Amino acid sequence: MTLWESHPGRTLHDAENSPIPSHPLTCHTNSVTIRTMESLFSFMDPSGHRVASALTSPDGDTDKIAVLCHGFLSSKDSSTNKTLTRLLSERGIATFRFDFFGHGESDGPFEQITNRLAVEQAQAAIDLVRQKGYRRIGLMGSSFGGLVATLAAASRTDLACLALKCPVVDFAEELRLEFGEAEMAKWESTDTVPNIMGGLDRIALRYAFYEDCLQRIAYEPARSITVPTLIVQGDRDEHIPLHQSQRLYEALQVKKRMEILSGADHQFTKDDDFKRMTTLIADWLTTHLTE
Repeated sequence: MTLWESHPGRTLHDAENSPIPSHPLTCHTNSVTIRTMESLFSFMDPSGHRVASALTSPDGDTDKIAVLCHGFLSSKDSSTNKTLTRLLSERGIATFRFDFFGHGESDGPFEQITNRLAVEQAQAAIDLVRQKGYRRIGLMGSSFGGLVATLAAASRTDLACLALKCPVVDFAEELRLEFGEAEMAKWESTDTVPNIMGGLDRIALRYAFYEDCLQRIAYEPARSITVPTLIVQGDRDEHIPLHQSQRLYEALQVKKRMEILSGADHQFTKDDDFKRMTTLIADWLTTHLTE
């Protein structure tokens, strides 16, 4: 796999033969200072797209790492990813987070994203950290990243655990419920969708994305997952139907746990909800990466 530093003006050949820059970080928690190293670089996915990423390692050697998959229209530096990076660093666990195609600093454009491509990139990220010497690998996904993580985990046997935050399981269903019949027809005719984050401008997204979603519903693949799996969702989630998590939980054939947080929305907007969600995920990853 090709590594590519993020240095403007550098050629790909130059980047391939250069060391990855590391930056020391300091975290202060409960009067204890935690030192970490963060490396910002890019790698190439199997289709030749550049994927921006960040590897954060705690001070001292570790073979334990969590690969973090962000949500739709989010990025590797989401509040969930950054909080989990801090929590896991405090426990001696590294994290690897990356921007999906068309998101953050990765190649795009966004309108050409597909579930298939996102899963390819998640698989490439896992392969990369294994090549770097990490042996205990956990996978975590938020919302759309939860769908990607579920599909990726279903085809692997080298993971230690899986954690899912309000995961999409059937994105096609979620999109139909979100947009309604009229907007779905407009999407098909214009290759644009409403801004689900609340903006007024429509977003360019090919209708082929929806057609790809129809082919990548995760209930059946989830039966092939071989590692302990956690699902966390709020019962006031305004985007992902709760029945998707419930049906996913039923499909899992492994050690599993589902936590439904009363009153929590999709973003876990309330401080207590966000803290509870990130703590549950960090605890799950820690338990299964260190056993």
